[in-house]
Amino acid sequence: MQPEVEIVSGLERRVDLVVTTAAIETAVKAQLKRVASTARIQGFRPGKAPLALIERSHGAGIRYDVLNEQIGSALEQVIRDADLRVAGTPEIEPDSDGSNETQMVFKATFEVYPEVELPDLAVLEVTRAQASVGDSEIDRTFEILRKQRARYEADAGRAAQDEDRVTLDFTGTIDGVAFEGGTATDFPFVLGQGRMLPEFETAVSGMKTGEEKTFPLTFPEDYGSEDVAGKTAEFTIKVTEVAAPVLPELDAEFARSLGQEEGDLEQLRTDVRTNIEREVKARVQARTKSSVMDALAKACTFDIPKALVKADIESRISDAREDLKQRGVPDAENVPIPEDAFKEASERRVRLGLVVAELVEKAELGPKPEQVRARIEEFAQNYEEPEQVIAYYLGDRERRAEIEAIVLEDNVVDHILSVAKVADEVVDFDEIMGTR
Repeated sequence: MQPEVEIVSGLERRVDLVVTTAAIETAVKAQLKRVASTARIQGFRPGKAPLALIERSHGAGIRYDVLNEQIGSALEQVIRDADLRVAGTPEIEPDSDGSNETQMVFKATFEVYPEVELPDLAVLEVTRAQASVGDSEIDRTFEILRKQRARYEADAGRAAQDEDRVTLDFTGTIDGVAFEGGTATDFPFVLGQGRMLPEFETAVSGMKTGEEKTFPLTFPEDYGSEDVAGKTAEFTIKVTEVAAPVLPELDAEFARSLGQEEGDLEQLRTDVRTNIEREVKARVQARTKSSVMDALAKACTFDIPKALVKADIESRISDAREDLKQRGVPDAENVPIPEDAFKEASERRVRLGLVVAELVEKAELGPKPEQVRARIEEFAQNYEEPEQVIAYYLGDRERRAEIEAIVLEDNVVDHILSVAKVADEVVDFDEIMGTR
């Protein structure tokens, strides 16, 4: 008789698995005979040790393996017969009430994948980002490159202003007591770059070499150090140097400093434009993709397997711990990381993964070889020898799979954009590049 699969709630299912004692003992004896045929027992020739002796030494382990194998086989049979798609690993517990001398009963509890009903894509409201790269954007990029390569000239009579490099000594106290990280000597920073708290930079602005100042500063509630977060400190600062930036000229030497070996400034400008256009395109696509996926996720309300969410949360926590290790955080393995911090994001990822998989199958959106190659060729242009990169990705199955996943997501986004309600949004260059 086929075991009945019970619906516990939502996606959770339960089924009784029955394993007969006779079947277990038959399998155990067969395993013992196989072991006995090769076993080397002191005092006996190989394969000649009594079966009873083999059972004393190997019986418990063999019986454990046989029981697990038969339970697994029984569960697989139920899954096949009921045509179930199991999500996660089933929990199996013995049922003492149903077990007796002739049989052992176990209860298997597991989740199944949901029936994913695709939303009406035509009613989705999504935003398609657009951004342009013109001469002014290239000019601003060159100014940034020049500032990154600036040298500084000290000026004793200069009042500190944004872009100046200021060197100073400072001492901070809270209730008259110095605190860790609140004191420094010959400390340099560039005004206006946001390296220091706004109140600190405001206090320094306008000061000249040799001047001193004392001022209060209240640390933000969410400041990185709990010892000072939300508290008000008193800082005393003395400026030891104010240095004005001197930007390099836009000439052949500048071009060579950026890798243009011939010192061709116009060719450098062309190269910079190409790189910026490629970067802007990638960021615009990412922004559009985010809008599409957000709309798709909000339109889906089906239940999702808790086991998949839990697995995703555990993966995120593992990544977080690895990140802490890389940052040099001591005892990163034991730093408490609450699961709730990732629950919402994990639920979204699982739900999107299920609906995207369904959409890919229904609309036949899988990546085509020519799409994958085109994407690899585009990606390879970021390198000095693109042909080697292309060969590497085409020849490595794991690397190629990474590109296939990207192409698949692109296909999904393009498909949704072709049928959804799309509003085009022009995004400012600085915003898309994250420079403001």
